[in-house]
Amino acid sequence: MEAPKPLTAFIFANGSTDDGPFVQRELATAIDAWVIAADGGARQAQYYGRHITTVIGDLDSLDDDEIAHLKQQGVDIQQHPPEKDETDLELALLLAAQNKVQRIRVFSALGDRLDQTLSNIYLLALEPLRKLDVRLIAGKQQAWLIYPGETTIHGTQGDTISLIPIAGEAHGIRTGKLYYPLVNETLRFGPARGVSNIMQAETATVAFTDGVLLVVHTLGRA
Repeated sequence: MEAPKPLTAFIFANGSTDDGPFVQRELATAIDAWVIAADGGARQAQYYGRHITTVIGDLDSLDDDEIAHLKQQGVDIQQHPPEKDETDLELALLLAAQNKVQRIRVFSALGDRLDQTLSNIYLLALEPLRKLDVRLIAGKQQAWLIYPGETTIHGTQGDTISLIPIAGEAHGIRTGKLYYPLVNETLRFGPARGVSNIMQAETATVAFTDGVLLVVHTLGRA
C-alpha cells in the first residue's frame, strides 16, 4: 500500500532569509510536511533545519558540490532546462498542487529583486492553487489571496490588515471588526484604499461579491 502523502508542503524559494514569529509558527505546524526547495531555496531550507525532500528548478543557483551533497542525502532532484517558461518557484508550486497537498506555505519568496518579488506574489493566482490554502510567509507577515464569499482572518487585536485588489476591481466588499469599515464598497487596482487597516478583535471578516483580493497580515501595527 502506498504511504499517504503529506497534506502540507513547505516550499523554500531563493529569496531573503526573513525569520520571525510567523515563520517560526508555521514551521512548527507540520513536522511531517513535504519540503520542496526551489533551486537555491535549498540553502534556506537548510538554514531553518528542515530535511529537504525535493529540489526542483534549473539548478543554476547551486554549485556541483551542493548538488552532490543533496543527492547523497537522498533528495529527489528534479532538474529543468534553464530556458523554460516557469520560474523555479512556479515549478515548485505546481508540483505541490499536482500531488494534491491541501496546504502550502512558501518561505523566502521576498528579496532584493522587485520583479521576482512581484511575480512570486502573482503566482498565488495560479489556477491549480485556487482551492488550496497557500500563503507566503516572511518574518512577521503573511500574504494570501481570497476570492468572492466570506473569509475570516485570525490574529490579534491591533494587527495590521491590508486588502489589495490584484485583478482589476473587487466589488461589494464588506468588512467586520476592522477599524476602517468597508460597507458594500469597491477597491480598484491602483489606489491604496485598502492598505493598513487594523484588527479590532482576534478575528475579522471580509466578504465580497466579485474580484480577487490579496490579504497582507502583519503582526502588530505596521
